[in-house]
Amino acid sequence: KPPKTTDWDAFFHTSVDLSEQIKKVTKESHVRAENTELMLSFQRGKVTLPQYKLLLCSLYEIYQALEEALDRNSNHPNVAPIYFPAELARLRSIEKDLEYFYGQDWREKIVVPAATKRYCHRLRQIGKENPEFLLAHAYTRYLGDLSGGQVLGRIAQKSMGLKNGDGLSFFAFPGVSSPNLFKQLYRSRMNSVELTEEERNGVLEEAVRAFEFNIQVFEDLQKMLNVSDNKLQSSLTQSKPVKANTLHVPGTSVYTSSLLRMVLGLFVALATVSVGIYAL
Repeated sequence: KPPKTTDWDAFFHTSVDLSEQIKKVTKESHVRAENTELMLSFQRGKVTLPQYKLLLCSLYEIYQALEEALDRNSNHPNVAPIYFPAELARLRSIEKDLEYFYGQDWREKIVVPAATKRYCHRLRQIGKENPEFLLAHAYTRYLGDLSGGQVLGRIAQKSMGLKNGDGLSFFAFPGVSSPNLFKQLYRSRMNSVELTEEERNGVLEEAVRAFEFNIQVFEDLQKMLNVSDNKLQSSLTQSKPVKANTLHVPGTSVYTSSLLRMVLGLFVALATVSVGIYAL
């Protein structure tokens, strides 16, 4: 759970910029995610098509929830300054990638771990109850995508032998000509949002929570490694293709535990880079 609000009193007084405060309070969570064995595994550049397809399924659910919440609150005074759908929105790009890999019926083949569903539930909840908390999730995800997306895109392209950008739309930001300049603009806009001390501390708590949700997704996937090949085969055979199922992977061959380990490596890597604001 995130630290108590009082733990951040010093940050509130010593660091005026919200972006810097988020960086400080999430440092421990960032280190935890970055130093996992699965993160190190990804850094070896081992990415397969089954891994990437499974990753896209979770990204689709997460960005659908996030962008629906941002669209709904686009005129909210605490959201409007960082609302850049033309430049940053990822949902349509992910849909394009999923259709490329799965075909036109890709929606029937989406599978995600339970932690992804919890993450999405939280995004929808704050979109209705605390729109200012969207600042934390939008900042950590989008600026992380801009920072690490190009590197991950090249790794994925090389590992899977993809050409002409097919299946890699998620990593492309055609509306952003200069990622570095855009990140400066985004941070400036976010830092200009007027928040009460209570609201600001709430956003800081939510930033920590955003990291924790990503770590939980990784841990949920890690549990899959403990499922025997026989049990996994049984679950795949008996389950029907339903949107956003948990664990069941229709339309694919049985994953061995080694492949699942690499799935985890890829997901944790992207989750980490997506919230890796220390590389900004």
